[in-house]
This record gives sequence, C-alpha cells and structure tokens, in this order.
Amino acid sequence: MNKTFADKVIAFNKNLQFSGDLPDGFQALNPYLDNPETMIVMQEFYHKYYNDLNRRKFIIGINPSRHGAGVTGVPFTDTKRLEVVCGITMQSARTHEVSSVFMYDMMAEYGGAEEFYQDVYINSPFPLAIVRKTKTGWLNANYYDDKKLFEAVKDFMIESLKKHISLGVDTSEVFVLGKKNSEFISALNKEAQLFEKMTVLEHPRYIQQYKTKEKQLYIDKYILALKNRC
Repeated sequence: MNKTFADKVIAFNKNLQFSGDLPDGFQALNPYLDNPETMIVMQEFYHKYYNDLNRRKFIIGINPSRHGAGVTGVPFTDTKRLEVVCGITMQSARTHEVSSVFMYDMMAEYGGAEEFYQDVYINSPFPLAIVRKTKTGWLNANYYDDKKLFEAVKDFMIESLKKHISLGVDTSEVFVLGKKNSEFISALNKEAQLFEKMTVLEHPRYIQQYKTKEKQLYIDKYILALKNRC
C-alpha cells in the first residue's frame, strides 16, 4: 500500500535530528523532543489535511519560530489557529505568532485551510527552531543571521530539501518566503539542482509588521502565484 503524504511527513518529523555543531551562542531546538504533545497534534494535523497521495506545491520558509511550528510542529501555525481554524486543541501550550495570522487570513481567501492544504505543503530548509543567546535571554534566530551558522547547517538544509521533495512536491516551481531567504535558497538550488523555477513572496512576518495597510495586496499576490493566475 502506498504511503500517504501524511505518512511521509510524519515519518520525516519523527526522524528529525540535527547532530552538527553550531557556533557559540546558537542552539537548535527540536519541538518533538521538547514537548510530547507536539508530536501528537502534528500527527493529527497531517492526518486531517494530508491523508492522500496528492502532489503539492511547495512553500519554503526560513526556520520555525519558537511560538509557531516550534510549539505546534506545524509550519506557520500557532496554537490559536491550530484550535480555531484546524479544530485541533493543544493542552500544554498557548501561543500567538504574527506570521500565523497572515497565513491563515490568506488561506481563508484561498478557499479555506482544507482547500489550501490539499494544494500546498509548507516547510523550512532548516526544519528546527534556532535560538540565539542575548543579554536578555534566548531569542529566535534565522539560519542566515550568521555566516558561520549558515555554513554549519548548509549541508543539512540541502538534505532536508531533498527529503521534502521526496514527499511528493512539485519541483517545477517553488515558492520562497522572504527576499533574503531567497538569496540563500537560490545559492543552494544552483549547487544541488532542486527546483526549476523560484518565485519569491514577501515573508508573512514582514507583511504583518510593516505592511498591514497593504495586507490585502499581499494576500492577492500569494493567491495569484499559488493558483497560477495571470
């Protein structure tokens, strides 16, 4: 019997492990090891929306935040939207994540979460949360924030992208969130020859923080790109 898209994603997440050394002051956090309920709700989510053999378009983020996928195990999904939109309640955590607000507002106009997830798979080239030590404590970090950090995770990112592709995503066009992210993904793509075409979309956090007045324009841009409407 063929494994469903859900089966493959769940197996990928269950086997997630980064054993490399990061530069001083950085840590990688594995949400599935930190909170047992994360594994439970993640499986429930993928069985609900991905329990099929559909080929999907692929959206590439940066790396999970501590308040989004770093808690729920679902990219761009905080506990609030996991419960209210997806109908999956997480008992051990309550989170609100800015990027999640935009993504689920966009999904509502796309046709709803069910229709969106039938068409689209979202993940990150470095699928674990990264935090950086500061004077005020540990804060979210991006894989490209530090040159040594990027070099430390580069090979792992390429392997992760290859594993995402093996789930059953369309490689003729990939959608990359964030302009800076796209520069690094483009470099990886030239090296590893993963995708034929790359379409760059503004990152949800950037839109929510700096472009709220033009939010509808960005929602329209996402939907036009993902539904390939001219």
